[in-house]
Amino acid sequence: MEESLKTYEEYFSQAVEVRMRHYEKEGRLQHVMLSHQFSISLMEELFDIADHVKEMTRKPNGIEFLKSLLCHKKAMLYFTQPSTRTFLSFLTACQMVGMDTGEVRDPSLSSEYKGESQEDGVRVFSSYFDMIIMRDPKPGFCEYMAYLLDSTGRSVPIMNGGSGKDQHPTQALLDLYTMHRSFQKTGGIPKKRYAFVGDLLRGRAVRSSVMLLSQYKDVEMEFIAPSSFQIAADLEEYLLSQDVNIHKTDNLESVISNVDCIYMTRIQDEYDLSGESNLIDYSKYSLTPDNVSRMKKNSIILHPLPRRHEISPEVDADPRAMYWRQLRNGVYIRAALLLYVFNVAHRLKEY
Repeated sequence: MEESLKTYEEYFSQAVEVRMRHYEKEGRLQHVMLSHQFSISLMEELFDIADHVKEMTRKPNGIEFLKSLLCHKKAMLYFTQPSTRTFLSFLTACQMVGMDTGEVRDPSLSSEYKGESQEDGVRVFSSYFDMIIMRDPKPGFCEYMAYLLDSTGRSVPIMNGGSGKDQHPTQALLDLYTMHRSFQKTGGIPKKRYAFVGDLLRGRAVRSSVMLLSQYKDVEMEFIAPSSFQIAADLEEYLLSQDVNIHKTDNLESVISNVDCIYMTRIQDEYDLSGESNLIDYSKYSLTPDNVSRMKKNSIILHPLPRRHEISPEVDADPRAMYWRQLRNGVYIRAALLLYVFNVAHRLKEY
């Protein structure tokens, strides 16, 4: 007997491990939904692909070869939540590997204005496009759409470009790729101390990156935030279950000289319920030339961007400031992911 379609609530009552089975096809990624999906070995494979893509974009014949790899595919970018970097990074990555694209960024200009449900809209996209890249403010919505499409028999890969406050897997992937490249001469990602600063409760980028980072051996994590914006209890429990050495504090100055990476975040006041962000003195969670001067010589500064006042523009010229490079790395790792999901990355050897 055919299994009945689960409601949104029923679907998310299942364990993550059960849901993840929906996101693979023949042992490979079909849908990119959760940072949990990236093992260290898969990340290393994707990092290698991204390195090749980056190198090829420096040569005209390399650019043309890349564009030939997925010129027969089309991607829909469905972003119902504001985005600059993620949207443009995915758009550029698609163009880099030859994919045609369509986009819906303002639902009021689509048939949603006429009352069409998002579920029906996504099903329409799957009839016209070979992949859907989406961002939505509702937690888990991308996951549920992948499940629904799989149930219709008209499934196409879906990539999660940011889902509520819960997941941003490709941001985590580009964060780890930047760490990987930055620490190549100092032993790599393992056995280092990482500090996450700012609004850690509501930042999906931090949540996803921390989960990926926890796979590496002997990493330590410092979480610097006001008590009201510290990491969520479930994330803390997960890290402790993975035997990660963690510390929580509201004092950035107490750790700034002892960490290898500082990951800054902005205040996520779009999620405020009653102006609670206005109660925070955010200057205590900011980087200036003065406190950056006390960081380790070989340490790095990351930020998923956009920034507000948490990193002074004067810090941009410091060689440890890697956030603009981090931004550029997003294009290469997302292009690598497209090549991997469509199983054509092996063709890079033909170049």
